[in-house]
Amino acid sequence: MTRKTEVGQLAASQLKEAAEVLARAFFDDPFMVWLTPDDGKRTRLLPWSMSVYARYGLRCGEVHTTADRVEGVAVWIPPGGFPMSIVRLMLAGMILSPLKRGLPSFGRLMSAINYTEHLHKRDVPPEHWYLLVLGVDPAQQGQGLGGTLIQPVLARADGEGFPCYLESANAKNLPFYKRHGFEVLVEDSFPKGGPPFWTMKREPQR
Repeated sequence: MTRKTEVGQLAASQLKEAAEVLARAFFDDPFMVWLTPDDGKRTRLLPWSMSVYARYGLRCGEVHTTADRVEGVAVWIPPGGFPMSIVRLMLAGMILSPLKRGLPSFGRLMSAINYTEHLHKRDVPPEHWYLLVLGVDPAQQGQGLGGTLIQPVLARADGEGFPCYLESANAKNLPFYKRHGFEVLVEDSFPKGGPPFWTMKREPQR
């Protein structure tokens, strides 16, 4: 079932709500489970973690959400915005990550970021749209909201002639992204015994 809904820019006042929606969407994500295996700690940590990415998107990119209320969120980094600014990530809250996560989890996170950044720089030209985060509230999944949320930037990328890029650690997401024109570039596993992940690229479509 596909539900018709309008998409708009996330307002700063909606940041907390967006982080909570993304936290619910990513609670069972294999990467998030690997970073924070304890369910209780992951429940407490994910809203903060997702707020960092959403805040960074508000400052340095575009964050789209459903217009009536926040039921899903897409965080995009625009062409020329990758690599992401370490300083701006710190200001968005990442500076608290070692304290919030603990050193073992923070070490796993940094090894994953360093590895995927290497692939990202290697496989995509600097001018591209980067889908940093896409999540739909589990209660609203299966209604086409994910595709609706990414459509504005996909259409813009096509018009501008830019590719799009993402990483996913959830194999269940691959058919969805393929339906929207993404193809797998790399299938690998995160360092330090991490779960599998896939990088995907979408060429501009005419």
